[in-house]
Amino acid sequence: MTGPSSAVAGPARPEEATVLAHARRNALRRLVRCLFAENILDVTRLALSPDGREARFPLADGNAHLHFAHLVVAPARTIVLHGPITRVRASGAREPVADPDMFLDLVQDQFDVTPSPEGLAGLKADMANSIANDVAARRHRQSWNRDLARRIRAAGAADLPTYLRRHSDVRATAILLDQWGALEGHPFYPTWKTRPGLSEAEVAALSPEFAARVPVRVAALRADMAHAETMPHVTSVHAWFASAFPETWEPWRAGLVARGLDAADWLPLPIHAWHLEAFVRAHFADATAEGILILDGPEIETAPSMSFRTMMPEGPPDAPFIKLPIALWMTSEQRSLQAKSIHMGPRNSAVIATILDREQGFGGRLAIYPEEVAYHYRHAVDRDDAPGKNLSVVFRATASAFAACAGNLHVPVAALFTALPDTGRPFVTALIGNGDPEAFFRAYARTVVQPVLAIYLLYGIGLEAHQQNTSVVFDSDGQPLRILVRDFGDGRTFAPLLEERGLTLEPYRYPGILPTVFRDDIEPVRALVLNACFVCHLHELALALTAAYALPATRLWEILGAETQAAFAAVADRVEPALWSAERDAFLRAPWTARSLLRMHLLRYSDYRLQHALPNPLDPATCGR
Repeated sequence: MTGPSSAVAGPARPEEATVLAHARRNALRRLVRCLFAENILDVTRLALSPDGREARFPLADGNAHLHFAHLVVAPARTIVLHGPITRVRASGAREPVADPDMFLDLVQDQFDVTPSPEGLAGLKADMANSIANDVAARRHRQSWNRDLARRIRAAGAADLPTYLRRHSDVRATAILLDQWGALEGHPFYPTWKTRPGLSEAEVAALSPEFAARVPVRVAALRADMAHAETMPHVTSVHAWFASAFPETWEPWRAGLVARGLDAADWLPLPIHAWHLEAFVRAHFADATAEGILILDGPEIETAPSMSFRTMMPEGPPDAPFIKLPIALWMTSEQRSLQAKSIHMGPRNSAVIATILDREQGFGGRLAIYPEEVAYHYRHAVDRDDAPGKNLSVVFRATASAFAACAGNLHVPVAALFTALPDTGRPFVTALIGNGDPEAFFRAYARTVVQPVLAIYLLYGIGLEAHQQNTSVVFDSDGQPLRILVRDFGDGRTFAPLLEERGLTLEPYRYPGILPTVFRDDIEPVRALVLNACFVCHLHELALALTAAYALPATRLWEILGAETQAAFAAVADRVEPALWSAERDAFLRAPWTARSLLRMHLLRYSDYRLQHALPNPLDPATCGR
């Protein structure tokens, strides 16, 4: 296994204290934001100064308060902390609150939920692990950015986007920016870099923010012991794999022949290197002994994406990305790959591909990474889907998506927020250049909102278009052309709308597994679109640009509101009037729903669909409150 583990080795560097302080501030800023956004702490008790730049929050004992310096209260009850927190006692004594644990201890008795001791301890432990990983990642980022800056200067390019356009092909750019853009993680989660169970060296060797390269073993799974799903155009998994990975197929096939086996009776099964050694060998020892699973085989060198377990082969040029299970608890769950994703990924991809062909990509604004082939272990006798969640694979095609980027720049959305190696300003500012940030945001919002709302309102398809699952294609002038969306295994669909258009989607059903195809209520689908696309994506970009350009506090949300209205108007004559009116109100006036990730953590994930309501930032009556 290769990877820049040296990035975290050796004695502490002179800037170590600065990096550690930054990581702690980052965690504290995220924690404060989550607590108020989810209303775990009552935001109405936050007393703002007349200029709105500072705030006081009384502590329960009545003898002290917390003072927040350099605070921004943004739309959608978003509290952005840029300065320090101080505990101020009645006597006037002041004490810095620079540690997330200390902050939790001071305010936990004012939570609207009572976490178990295990829940609170787990949160603290995960935040500590995240901070430690953040420190190591930022140390590596310093050297990575120095190298990028040197390459940019040597090429005579003005900035990173210009350099990538001139000196990197679409695939290489996609891989670099997917890893380089992985530093910050989910905007609404204080444990964004938690990877318990891994050593510091393993984190560096396996993680995208360290530019890691990880081998994937191509094992063999008996075909009669697997359930496979494919898009309709794939008539043979073996022929498909041989075409997608020609340099891997022949040694894999030859290895089976050398054992006296017929390759037609087996499926090539990629397994993440860490998962193979830490989990599969022991947990699937019986399957190996019974001749169901062969763990020897060739390897594919890959780059982990910002999701950590979607692996990006560096070649051949059209090689699919490979989504794999990893028996690690990261962020909110163990990163298994359930049968639901295996079944629904290709099914959703096929339906969306049909829609895009019918609608001509919604004006060319939407393309996808289709999940052409997927399979998981399922014993032929007991036919239990559960064990296969740790022995499964989804292949995500790249050829059509990369073709949509020809001559342009492919940027994962999370990378737009990442600090440039030369100026330290967000990547998106280099795309805007000397242009008007408001005009840029209007074009960007139109590019995203029009296709996402059209496929939702016309077909009942909810695209999970958040920062990690979405890339944007920009032209040579930095203008957005289209979005590329991926990851359809957990996509949600409102079946009645889809069927009205003459299409069907077979749902996956299994005891204890949450459904993704709905008939009685469109709300779960709407909630996915609002949380992923509007809250975690467009709202975040509005925040970043408002800060970067010191724009009027609500201006970009006014623009987003106008573009959302225009997206509704564009399909008004094709949508049943009552539905159109109700959905328009839900997006433009009603509170937005967002996933309550911190609350889930505090309650030890007893419910994975907890949500909270945010004041709608597109509604003039609530914007800014």
